[in-house]
Amino acid sequence: MSKTTRATQFLAKAGAAFTVHSYDYDPSADRIGMAAAEALGEDPARVLKTLMAEVDGKPVCVVVPSDHEVSMKKLAAAFGGKSASMMKPADAERLTGYHVGGISPFGQKKQVPTAIEASAMAQDKVYINGGQRGLQVRLSPDDALKALNAVAAPLIA
Repeated sequence: MSKTTRATQFLAKAGAAFTVHSYDYDPSADRIGMAAAEALGEDPARVLKTLMAEVDGKPVCVVVPSDHEVSMKKLAAAFGGKSASMMKPADAERLTGYHVGGISPFGQKKQVPTAIEASAMAQDKVYINGGQRGLQVRLSPDDALKALNAVAAPLIA
């Protein structure tokens, strides 16, 4: 497994301090983020999952703790929209250039507006997908926010 991906190159270029962590990816896991947290031996609140959604028909990226679900109402509000829905997996792969289970908010083919769950900002370090199944980057949530030019907002149900 390569530890250099578009995501790690994006973070390096942004000047973010991060470390790379790999684990055995289980494609049959019901909840991929929770499986990653378990494999890394980390609290699920620190292992964030990356989801692609649409707000009023426009693509957005959402980063939330792996043990929570996104509130569509809060998601729409975070981007000043009226309605939100999850993006179809094939559309998410086409837009980001990553495969489901390996979608990272960093280094997507087309960078879209991004929001990070506000509660994650209280963590000293978080894990976010590194652009490949079984690869996570560990960094401060502030560095992630800055690198992505993202907003921190309440997003979970």
